[in-house]
Amino acid sequence: MRASQDRIAGDAARILRTGSQAVVAALLDCDKPVICALNGVAAGVGASMVLACDLVVAVESAKLIELFVRRGLAPDGGAAYLLTRKVPFNVAKRLILFGEELSAAEAHRIGLVNEVVANHCDLEALATEWAQRLASGPTRALAAAKTMLNQALDVDRSAAFSTEALLVEQVAGTDDVAEGVAAFIEKRDPRFQGR
Repeated sequence: MRASQDRIAGDAARILRTGSQAVVAALLDCDKPVICALNGVAAGVGASMVLACDLVVAVESAKLIELFVRRGLAPDGGAAYLLTRKVPFNVAKRLILFGEELSAAEAHRIGLVNEVVANHCDLEALATEWAQRLASGPTRALAAAKTMLNQALDVDRSAAFSTEALLVEQVAGTDDVAEGVAAFIEKRDPRFQGR
């Protein structure tokens, strides 16, 4: 099959910006931590969506594949951007240039997956536990932490420290900080409300 001769210049870029790049950016920019429960194969843009999540738990049979070169495509959906921030540069190159299948165990070993579980029931249980832990936490502080972490590799120290100071100031006046301090003084677990 040949590429369409009817393609208009700029179509692929426009579709990419409004499609997969927009989805990946939404995952990265979401102020709430995003958990991926991977129960199958995530290939191409699907792998990019997994990489854009904040926490990833996968079943043993799950796989990640940067398959773009297998189809004659350049990487898209933020694949190169995300991989170079998550694994050593030479590992990112190997994954992109060869389009090899990556098992859940190997993805865990190189740091792309946080946890590997045996089956779907364990996957659902762990993802639910993590979601509940995050939901009952100081959500404003978690949002600030996610913002700082996501910016850390893209800005210099001065910009990182400026963002940190701004976000610390915003979070410092929340009810959750007062509750955290009170819980510490009273030697009890905090009851955060997300305010």
